[in-house]
Amino acid sequence: MRSDRSSAGWPLKIAAAGGLLFLHLPIVLIFVYAFTTEEKSFQWPPPGFTTQWFAVAWNRPDVWEALTLSVKVASIATLIALVLGTLAAAAVARSAFFGREAISLLVILPIALPGIVTGIALRSAFSLAEIPYSMWTIILGHGTFCIVVVYNNAVARFRRTSGSLIEASMDLGADGFQTFRHVVLPNIATALLAGGMLAFALSFDEVIVTTFTGGQQATLPIWMLEELIRPRQRPVTNVVAMLVVIVTFLPILAAYYLTRDTDRISGSGK
Repeated sequence: MRSDRSSAGWPLKIAAAGGLLFLHLPIVLIFVYAFTTEEKSFQWPPPGFTTQWFAVAWNRPDVWEALTLSVKVASIATLIALVLGTLAAAAVARSAFFGREAISLLVILPIALPGIVTGIALRSAFSLAEIPYSMWTIILGHGTFCIVVVYNNAVARFRRTSGSLIEASMDLGADGFQTFRHVVLPNIATALLAGGMLAFALSFDEVIVTTFTGGQQATLPIWMLEELIRPRQRPVTNVVAMLVVIVTFLPILAAYYLTRDTDRISGSGK
């Protein structure tokens, strides 16, 4: 039987390959330069290869301080986003009230605005309120866009989950908490997990908002930026960049596999 799908032509294949190469070649170069023996410059081809920079990065306390701060910030910002994003999604998807679409727009606005606008706004607000810059100001800044990621995932799942399931649970005598635990949460769990993973990845590698809200605090991406400006050992920066790529890629990959087969939600049919 003849397939309905026509094979892509060679020009289209070449264009697709060129686009993928353009996107991913810089990442490959990061991995290559993490093993170079050259300490002060980027030479191509590298004069030699070594694994010594991994040990150097492991023994540098400034790397661990920046990594610890990034993990703390991303974890707390993700937790806040899961709570507030889920509540906002439930209110918008399950309630009809005046101004609902306007509120939905306001919730997603922070991720649509340029990061520098968000950063300046937050810095101005912190200055007016005389809030000292600390880990918590970074968390508040990251929470503005992490909530959006969780909200988008949760609201889409809420809208695809049949309201008759909740009504049936209530008719059978379950209270609000029991209905949420046994009916709602199982249906939105993968969406929340995927949203949380994406939020963690976005927070972990955020630079612009952190620059305006961090003060003297240096997360791992800020540390990398400073090392590129005033390098001591360039390959160490590439080793750390490898870590960032891996840490952010794995949650995004997991989120993709968790949400790719969510068209068929329990109870979504009539």
